[in-house]
Amino acid sequence: MYVVDTQKHHRPHIHAKYNEFIAEIAFDTGKVLEGYLPRNKMKLVQAWVEIHRQELEADWQLAANGNNPHKIEPLK
Repeated sequence: MYVVDTQKHHRPHIHAKYNEFIAEIAFDTGKVLEGYLPRNKMKLVQAWVEIHRQELEADWQLAANGNNPHKIEPLK
């Protein structure tokens, strides 16, 4: 998640990276907005999004207001 990322998407989303793959994923639905991740990695990210949805929503509000989001436990 990037602070004030309003140039491309106004929809709440995260950026996920795995090796050379990058995807932007809406955290309200878990759907890919742009990019690609291998299927098994995408399933892991979508599960992580589901677990951390409330934290992501709170961080989105912070970022949209120009504040740094809080750290969220990364996918392991």
